[in-house]
Amino acid sequence: MAAGWKDVIHKIDENRWEIRPSYKAGMRVPGRIYTSEKMLAQIWEDQAFEQVVNVSFLPGIVGYSLAMPDIHFGYGFPIGGVAATRVKDGVVSPGGVGFDINCGVRLLRTNVSLEEVKPNIEKLVYAMYSNVPSGLGSEGKLRIGEKELDKVLIKGAAWAVEKGLGQADDLICTEESGCMKGADPDKVSLKAKKRGLPQIGTLGSGNHFLEIQAVDQIYDSVTARTMGILETGQILILIHTGSRGLGHQVCDDYIRTLAEATRRYGITLPDKQLACAPVQSPEGQDYLAAMACAANYAWANRQCIAHWIRESFIRVLNKSPREIGLEQIYDVAHNIAKLEEHAVEGKTETLCVHRKGATRAFPIGHPEIPAIYRNIGQPVLIPGDMGRYSYIAVGTKTAMQDTFGSTCHGAGRMQSRTAAKKGLSGGDVADKLGKRGILVKCDSLVSLAEEASEAYKDVAEVVEITEKAGISRKIARCVPIGVIKG
Repeated sequence: MAAGWKDVIHKIDENRWEIRPSYKAGMRVPGRIYTSEKMLAQIWEDQAFEQVVNVSFLPGIVGYSLAMPDIHFGYGFPIGGVAATRVKDGVVSPGGVGFDINCGVRLLRTNVSLEEVKPNIEKLVYAMYSNVPSGLGSEGKLRIGEKELDKVLIKGAAWAVEKGLGQADDLICTEESGCMKGADPDKVSLKAKKRGLPQIGTLGSGNHFLEIQAVDQIYDSVTARTMGILETGQILILIHTGSRGLGHQVCDDYIRTLAEATRRYGITLPDKQLACAPVQSPEGQDYLAAMACAANYAWANRQCIAHWIRESFIRVLNKSPREIGLEQIYDVAHNIAKLEEHAVEGKTETLCVHRKGATRAFPIGHPEIPAIYRNIGQPVLIPGDMGRYSYIAVGTKTAMQDTFGSTCHGAGRMQSRTAAKKGLSGGDVADKLGKRGILVKCDSLVSLAEEASEAYKDVAEVVEITEKAGISRKIARCVPIGVIKG
């Protein structure tokens, strides 16, 4: 008789489940999934749990092969996967970062209310749609040459601020200050650069979006106030996009390079999509240098978009920047590999932490958190689907101890894009949202169907699991009122 999930995935408590190394010969560590029993059937059905198992084979992996409750099937790693490998004898794997390097989210707060914005929502959505190019292969308003692109890849968001696209405070409230060290444009292929040249300041397609939101609930008013979230009805703007074609090409290039390295270093893996190389090898170092370039490109991309959103609000509402606000709360990456210090068996070690569809969630007092947030913990931004909620949370000490300072990154898909399109039309989705008071503007009705709420888990359930497990703490909830999809 074929095994069911109850034969393989063992309960630790209501929010944590484990796959023991005895499940498959070659597992170096257990697999640990943060989820509920209700969600396990879907995780079993799409075989994402097998990817958790496969990741546990990586040389140098420590602790657990982890998965957040928004887990679903991905390339190599599951989306929602976290794995930390020792720098001294471990590996780095592009499959543990993904094709959209530094896909992430940026949140802006405003001084305006839902009452003030609602009569202008159509104008605001159309102004943002006009100002921020979106859709598959979209090209931006900026025209730069390859030498200037190299500066983007080295400086990240600071490049955009230097060009007048944003303000210095934005950098303070961005992970890594919007610039990952170790970036080397010489490690990025000409093909990747050509793909990136026209796309700075563009949203892209798929699950990328711009969203005008209203604060719906505040769970911790003191912490929320530190972030500038003062009351329900306050308008926030959420930006979700990444490194576009440049990041995709960097990943594609290095999957090929590291597939050869996997063979050369005699590394045996159950899935060729986990192609990897020792962190300290020339191939591993080259990938990390190119990945840092793509991460910096993504931060510059979101920086430009934030600037054009500010311009859109100023024009439509006919107010000064001071009156409108639009200050940045935070910007976090959720597809990245980073060298970090963590406790392993009582000793501090330098680890290469892969987060693929997972968010860094550092606790109160951590030196890498901006000083303004050091007494509350790192802000964690968790978007849901365009028909329900998004959450703002903070990192915790438990996350640092149990998940290498990581938590979920969103709702997580329940249906493939193909399945979603079979069940719904884009027009139906737009009509449904409209009846609920959510205006949506998109480049393609086909892509809108792919992103229907029905295709996603309920982000409220995902966040509830991370809260109960103690790996992040929810602070506020927001609801969408205007959405732009790529």
